[in-house]
Amino acid sequence: MSTITVGQPIPAFTAESTQGTIDSTALKGQAYVLYFYPRDNTPGCTTQAQNFRDQLPEFEKLSVKIIGVSRDSMGSHERFATKQELPFALISDLDEALCELFGVMKMKNMYGKQVRGIERSTFLVNADGVLVQEWRGLRVPGHVDQVLEAARQL
Repeated sequence: MSTITVGQPIPAFTAESTQGTIDSTALKGQAYVLYFYPRDNTPGCTTQAQNFRDQLPEFEKLSVKIIGVSRDSMGSHERFATKQELPFALISDLDEALCELFGVMKMKNMYGKQVRGIERSTFLVNADGVLVQEWRGLRVPGHVDQVLEAARQL
């Protein structure tokens, strides 16, 4: 179950990423987007990562950091980041600690079978560490533009 609520501070977390350890307390003073996606190198996830990559200069103008999260291994993330030229950190959440904290693990239908996986979700956190907006169960087309527009309102 999610322990986060819009309008409330994000609970402290620490996670390993392709750019070293990410500590939420060290992110204070920096707005950021934390986006959860099901799997590296799948069509929707690749498109989403490319969209964040392509809009990164706009997010940087707003001083908003982009961080991706999935249950893939660090090796998978490294290959995915290299192949897609992703300049932002990807967190490897093998133990699902962040996924559980943000309540993104769901039962999903895959080829007629129920599987437990990440529900594609994005969270916008302001420089004070407060969750200002969330998108759950989202569709990839147009999503990054929505996040960018919300970031402009910070």
